[in-house]
Amino acid sequence: MKAIILVAGYATRLYPLTKTTPKPLLSVGGKPIIDYIVDEINTLDAVDSIFVISNHKFAEHFERWAANKPNPKPITVIDDGTDSDENKRGAIGDIQYTIEQGNIDDDVVIIAGDNLFTYKLKDYYGYYSEKKADCVCVKQFDDPEMIKQLGVVLMDENGRVIDLEEKPQKPKSNKAAFATYMYTKETVKLFRKYLDEGNSPDAPGYFLQWLHSRKPVYGYVMQGECYDIGTHKALEEVRRIYGE
Repeated sequence: MKAIILVAGYATRLYPLTKTTPKPLLSVGGKPIIDYIVDEINTLDAVDSIFVISNHKFAEHFERWAANKPNPKPITVIDDGTDSDENKRGAIGDIQYTIEQGNIDDDVVIIAGDNLFTYKLKDYYGYYSEKKADCVCVKQFDDPEMIKQLGVVLMDENGRVIDLEEKPQKPKSNKAAFATYMYTKETVKLFRKYLDEGNSPDAPGYFLQWLHSRKPVYGYVMQGECYDIGTHKALEEVRRIYGE
């Protein structure tokens, strides 16, 4: 299995903090956000290498970070060649670019580089291995208003995803998807097909919407928290939680 960490965004909502520093390298609890993600990936024996896909503006930042981080699994930083929000490839475009540049022909775990989470990737991988099928990480929410801001997942009694809707006004369930995916080697080949059909290259959830109607996708219900650090308020909150 290969790990792909998506860090090619420009995080304009966090300006001026992210004008000169990429969001995943901002400090939380005394270390960069991306370090927490890599540390969890390191717990997966199945993963033999990590790819970090960056934009051109910040690629050197990540290369310096990788060079100074002793890690048991090799980290490769890929520059996607874009330098602004206007010409970015989009998350799905970056996934396909990483597959091509890294010659990836393997199962993958794909994680957004600005998500801090407390559940164990090892438990998630155990579920993925049991299902032998593509999986998305989901969390149950008791707040019906909060879930309206997320991608809402409807699953059957076996955990299979039967519907996915972004920011619905009338949610069909109390479970929402987060940007941590485990895909089989066979599904990795479908990213090219998805893009060739003219589908949106942006948020990775769009690929999941397209995929679940074509083959089984299962939802892993996390036991823990996942923090999406998209605003100054969210960053302040996680820094408080992590003691910074």
